[in-house]
Amino acid sequence: MTSSDHTRAAPASGIGERRGGALALLAFAQLIYSLDINIVFVALPEIGAGLGFSGQTLQWVVSAYMVFCGGFLLFGGRAADLIGQRRMFIFALWLYALSSLAGGLATSPTVIVAARAVQGIGAAFLFPATLSLINRLFAEGPERNRALAVWGGAGASGLSIGALAGGFLTAAWGWPAVFYVNVVLAGIAIIAAFFIIPRDPQRHEKRSFDLPGALTVTIGATALVFALVEGPEIGWGATSVVWALVLSAIFLIVFAVIEARSRDPLMPLRLLTNRSLVAGMTITFLYMGTFGALPYFLTVLFQNVQGLTALQTGWAFLVPSIAIAVGTQIGERLATRLSTRTTLIVGMIVGAVGTVLLVPGSNADGGYLAIVPGLIISGIGQGIVWTGMWIAAASGVHHDEQGVASGMASTTLSVGNAIGLAVLIALANRHTGGLEGDALRTAVAEGTQLAFWLAAAGILISLVAAFALPTKAKTGAE
Repeated sequence: MTSSDHTRAAPASGIGERRGGALALLAFAQLIYSLDINIVFVALPEIGAGLGFSGQTLQWVVSAYMVFCGGFLLFGGRAADLIGQRRMFIFALWLYALSSLAGGLATSPTVIVAARAVQGIGAAFLFPATLSLINRLFAEGPERNRALAVWGGAGASGLSIGALAGGFLTAAWGWPAVFYVNVVLAGIAIIAAFFIIPRDPQRHEKRSFDLPGALTVTIGATALVFALVEGPEIGWGATSVVWALVLSAIFLIVFAVIEARSRDPLMPLRLLTNRSLVAGMTITFLYMGTFGALPYFLTVLFQNVQGLTALQTGWAFLVPSIAIAVGTQIGERLATRLSTRTTLIVGMIVGAVGTVLLVPGSNADGGYLAIVPGLIISGIGQGIVWTGMWIAAASGVHHDEQGVASGMASTTLSVGNAIGLAVLIALANRHTGGLEGDALRTAVAEGTQLAFWLAAAGILISLVAAFALPTKAKTGAE
């Protein structure tokens, strides 16, 4: 029996008529995860003023979340495999709820940054647990494709809802409300999980937890993401950034040695022989380095060039978010009727064309309506690729290893986003130093246009990884 056979057979037991409810809850969890990405951005000025942050330290409200989320993803994915996907799903939601409560009650910068760090760890446990539950509960092929499309659509909706909710809640009740809303949402999900998510299957074989591997990869990945997040802010030559890169290299090399020698490794190196998983990891890296960087530059364009308020910016993101949600559904249909490879190729080409169409309307005198066609076409392409790349990453992976496979792919997702943003921001801002007024506005617009061109080029480069996928994989299995 092949690993693909195991994957298809696994969902057959223990779900029954709860399958639809389980998918709804997992999609709701993804909505919470993506909502939290944008909801805090809108409230940052109020948080800074209310808690006495300096301009240099306020970024850590965002950076603490990114660093710890990126560093713990692989650990969280393997924990879901060994401890249980349902258990880790519920535990991650508890971390979300408690850290959000602490964030809302915070009276000092230290407390809120610590709360955001724990939130990031919760996200690192929640994302792979949610994704691996989908991959376990829904058989590889059309059934899983549809589930991933619903899950992806919920994530896209969460990005828009987060931006809108952040502006509304901050205006109505102050910045703590953007944290308290997570307590309510996570609490609902925790209660529902006990009734809806099937229990984790009993394990008949004893498996050890690779603690040395877990420690080394978590330290190495956290140090790497720290360097990538902080480098553009404080300079790549800063002592803390250089030391973080050195520590990252050391610990990741030690991790590779440990995994090669371990009988029960945290990340089985044989997974790297799965062509579909490796291609999926490569695509998630390039996706977040290109498509994933667009929201940052769109926010800069909307607020710094077009002069929109935070709430108006939230409404402006409604168009691309709807387009991405539509794209996820198109991606499911393409993957089911054609192949994962064809789906990704179509999505990448459509997304690259749409991103190029953003350029003409992004000049200093352009308005929002001028970029709407690009937002729609790029968004549809993003949605198609989003569905296709997760199908690829899960294909041919045994259900007992879906967590670590999800952790591997989501780690490259996080690192790709950090690297892509660092590179594109550096290139886009290279001519803005010392400028003010209209000159600065023009330079920012030109830098944004350059970022769109480079993102489109990067999307087309990712076609190489798509062509590495099997040609006849209609269900995603080789």
